[in-house]
Amino acid sequence: MVKGNDNFKHPQYLVTAEWLFDNLQDTNLRIYDCTAHLLPHPTKTYTVGSGRDDYNKAHIPGADFLDLQEELSDKNSELRFTFPRGEDFAAAVSKKGLGDNNTVILYSTTSPQWATRIWWMLKTFGFDNAKVLDGGLIHWQQKGYPVSAKSAQYLPTTFTPNLQPGLIANKDEVQKAIDDHSVCTINALSKAQHMATGGTIYGRPGRISKSENVPTSSLVNLDSNMFLSPNEIAQKFKEVGVDKAERILTYCGGGIAASATAMLLFMLGYENVGLYDNSMSEWANDESLPMETG
Repeated sequence: MVKGNDNFKHPQYLVTAEWLFDNLQDTNLRIYDCTAHLLPHPTKTYTVGSGRDDYNKAHIPGADFLDLQEELSDKNSELRFTFPRGEDFAAAVSKKGLGDNNTVILYSTTSPQWATRIWWMLKTFGFDNAKVLDGGLIHWQQKGYPVSAKSAQYLPTTFTPNLQPGLIANKDEVQKAIDDHSVCTINALSKAQHMATGGTIYGRPGRISKSENVPTSSLVNLDSNMFLSPNEIAQKFKEVGVDKAERILTYCGGGIAASATAMLLFMLGYENVGLYDNSMSEWANDESLPMETG
């Protein structure tokens, strides 16, 4: 069944392992492993490691692999994971068999943020029939469902991009929001990163001035890799004042973890949400942009 609760206004964007197992034979389904890895680097903060090796070892039967950095990000950007042009994104996913009329299931072998990032990209390009597998491959295997090491590929098709305004935010909007009390800006990184007491930094340590902190990791059950209940998630967001905001902006290191935040906010009914695409990778390296620590 689809994971639902009265507290999710849009519960249809999460599916359970049980639901997917029961629907594996649906020929209209397009299932994609979205895994990537952030690998520590002595001078670049991190480099991106493809999750294809994970996929080659074990994936949901029939699933293909989407490479977020190599296939779905702007190749001309100096920053990692930058949102691509519509025509480039459409060409990449069309080649992978993702078309306008498919039902798309996204998952990862690690944090759900890799799947939610591609979910948010699809939503931004006007595609509304993508769903994230709650718990990803970890929970799928915990349930005892089968995996495969056999590569799968869907036939190429046509994806039509229809860019939706407001879902991707830039640094100018984020800067204007600092003194706008109608906007709540949420940092999805860890508390240590938010406070500048530890963790990975992306330039200057700390946070965007006047931003709140709801770590993406705090929204996930570490045992099952599934999201917390809608009630628990809603409470965490209310504690930082999202229920009083007219607009919500989310950010992290490179627009990945913050996509889980954005998706869950949308599912709860906060529909005026924008993801700051380049996040701290851009902000922390621009000395003109204000930051706080402590």
